Amino acid sequence: MSYFCAMLTQRQLFLKHNAQTSTTPLLLEFVKAKGVHIYDVEGKEYIDLIAGIGVSNVGHCHPNVVAAVQKQAETYMHLMVYGEFVQSPQVNFATALASVLPSNLNSTYFVNSGAEAVEGAMKLAKRYTGRKGFIACRNAYHGSTQGAESLMESDFYSAGYGPFLPHVNFINHNDIADLNKITTETAAVFIEPVQGEAGIRVADQNYMEALRAKCTETGTLLVFDEIQSGFGRTGKMFAFEHYDVVPDILLLAKGIGGGMPIGAFISSLEIMSVLSYNPILGHMTTFGGHPVCCAAGLATLNTLLDENIVADVEAKGELFKQLLQHPAITEIRGKGLMLAVGFDSFETNKAIIDACIEDGIISDWFLHCSDAMRIAPPLTITEEEIKKACAIITKNIDKIIKTAD
Repeated sequence: MSYFCAMLTQRQLFLKHNAQTSTTPLLLEFVKAKGVHIYDVEGKEYIDLIAGIGVSNVGHCHPNVVAAVQKQAETYMHLMVYGEFVQSPQVNFATALASVLPSNLNSTYFVNSGAEAVEGAMKLAKRYTGRKGFIACRNAYHGSTQGAESLMESDFYSAGYGPFLPHVNFINHNDIADLNKITTETAAVFIEPVQGEAGIRVADQNYMEALRAKCTETGTLLVFDEIQSGFGRTGKMFAFEHYDVVPDILLLAKGIGGGMPIGAFISSLEIMSVLSYNPILGHMTTFGGHPVCCAAGLATLNTLLDENIVADVEAKGELFKQLLQHPAITEIRGKGLMLAVGFDSFETNKAIIDACIEDGIISDWFLHCSDAMRIAPPLTITEEEIKKACAIITKNIDKIIKTAD
């Protein structure tokens, strides 16, 4: 077996033995990552402008996170399914989260991913309200598991995988009139304060206030999916803080683990308690709240706070907007370092992204907005790194547009 493997490259083995998600994977082979940079097998340096899709908020391999992982890994790893043993990494991280959240968000259920956080929140909302109905926004993305995908209206990504859950209705993001679809039959509304895969669509203040009021009026739980926007991405620790509107359930994942896989759904003790009786073990997970992941999460949160990283995020986002000036750019949307750079078509956008990758910039497009380039680097990116990245992007926009002409 060793001889066989030696005869094939890593790319060949990847295509042969790793399940594929597309017929045209990028096949970039990376061997190291540090800060805002990642390095390929030939030593070429790339600036990572997507942070693993919103994961590496404190940068790749932040020393605080690495130290926490190493310390916990040599102390203990898996002991028991979530919720049975008192494990200090889980307790300490949950306590720290409660300290930076509104008082009603004081009980955390740790899971392994964003999609699992969505699934847990769906069950929690049904159990607490006794209702069956859900409402979600068109062009949202909440994950690829069956329940989470039921909250997505797109036929493109769900084709061939149905049927999905019944009793799901859809509204348009930022459309106040659509909120009348929320009724006393609705268990929960799932919404991203800043829609990610729709191409970074920021909710209006009036809309968020009307949404909160409608949910309160009908006894519907308001669920904010901050899997992409949380942990400083928009310039505040959580995007809902821009609006002074508080959800009943908060979903987190991606950036909260500093690179380790972890998700969470967070609510009040009162709401969360219904998972513990009639029946007991109302929600279970073997690896949720893994001690190493929770240690990494606490280190990530403490790093954001101790190094005051979030304070500069809005200014860094504005610098991107100032420097990315080009006639071919139709619009730049977003908050903080959660940005979408629009072009006239997917073909133009993809050509620019591919050219940038060749030139040492990692970016991509959005699932529901293929004509926009994603800009969501580690929050630790410096002013000089932003200037360098923008110079490379604008140079390649010029190159692609001239080629098209």
